[in-house]
Amino acid sequence: MKPKAYAAAGVDIDLGNRVKSTLPQLLASTHRAEVLSQVGGFGGLFALDRKRYRHPVLVSSVDGVGTKLKIAFAMDRHDTIGQDLVNHCVNDIAVLGAEPLFFLDYIGTGKLEPRVFTDIIRGFAKACAENRCALIGGETAQMPDFYQPGEYDVSGTIVGVVEQSRILNGRDTVRIGDAVIGIGSNGLHTNGYSLARRIFFEQLKLKPNSRVTGLAGTLGEELLRVHRSYGPLIQMLLKRFNRAGNLAGPICAFAHITGGGFVDNLPRVLPPNCDAVIRRGSWEMPAIFRILAEKGGVPEDELYQVFNMGIGMVAIVAESKADAILRFIEAQDHRAWIIGEVVKGDGRTRVA
Repeated sequence: MKPKAYAAAGVDIDLGNRVKSTLPQLLASTHRAEVLSQVGGFGGLFALDRKRYRHPVLVSSVDGVGTKLKIAFAMDRHDTIGQDLVNHCVNDIAVLGAEPLFFLDYIGTGKLEPRVFTDIIRGFAKACAENRCALIGGETAQMPDFYQPGEYDVSGTIVGVVEQSRILNGRDTVRIGDAVIGIGSNGLHTNGYSLARRIFFEQLKLKPNSRVTGLAGTLGEELLRVHRSYGPLIQMLLKRFNRAGNLAGPICAFAHITGGGFVDNLPRVLPPNCDAVIRRGSWEMPAIFRILAEKGGVPEDELYQVFNMGIGMVAIVAESKADAILRFIEAQDHRAWIIGEVVKGDGRTRVA
């Protein structure tokens, strides 16, 4: 049979439809009772349960995973990228006290590869299920000649909800004397990969399958470690310690340590008269960051602005409750340390 003209031009609609026919089974684990629509409609429908809130506020965020995709291409491993994206987006709204409601994805590629597509979607579904977030829709674009063979891009949008009186912004709650708790990361997460790739693959002439002293697996496996989700932990912390709302609770703010590291992310939740002092050496830094610091030739101050350096989430809490909150975090199978304090200043991060 002669191929259709559009397929001959590089866009196979029939293939796309066959691949997408498997989506209902993949997405079943992410279903929530509030979802009203079926996969494949023009839009996803979600009925917010207003009985749970007096004044619900919707919180949204959109992101990608950057050049971490280059590692997935080199390793021909695509099952973790979707998890990275969902977890990153969950963390971005969790710091405001929001729980995730639903997620939508975008995949753009030159040629649709069914195995790769399925692996990516499986990653989305796994992370959505773990975060109790419905995967209600998305877009897959076949764009021949736009991407290099075997490459693709992904992005995602998340929508969550928080009670208005419980919104955490830090600027109204952080005080001089508060403690800074750092919660351990699972590696680079999704930030700093352009610099990390240059150091490892250009300067040090390593390969994704290289074995590096101090790393448990190959370099590629280390760089593909899944971006950790802190959303469920944050919800548990707020329910345990901030029952009466954020203004009355000991948890004052959270900061997701993503692009910009400590230097650019902590100021987002600091009042203009406060600085956050982060003490180097106060937490156990994963080997990947020690290697980057020792071999990369990057000034130390810049490292803390590019990478998370082993801390994926920061909680700013009342000093009197810091030990209790730290113990609670550790009991939820997260490594955590008191890594600094809030002092008088002008809204900056100081890494000392």
